[in-house]
Amino acid sequence: MHDFDDIELFDCPRCHGPGLIQEENGWCLYVECLDCGCHTAELPFHNEEERQAVARHLATTWNLGKVVSPAIGE
Repeated sequence: MHDFDDIELFDCPRCHGPGLIQEENGWCLYVECLDCGCHTAELPFHNEEERQAVARHLATTWNLGKVVSPAIGE
């Protein structure tokens, strides 16, 4: 399993906290802010090649500021 050290993540678009690529039980990835908890959508993968492609796609989504916020009213 490869890590994602070569993928650049900007600071959180809401609070400017650090973002981290998270893996959910070996079937999907998402990016989450470690401070406020906002996150991207979860995207599934089926093999290591897809996993890497999904991670790059999610980084782009995060870096564009397309996130879901857990704040009330969001």
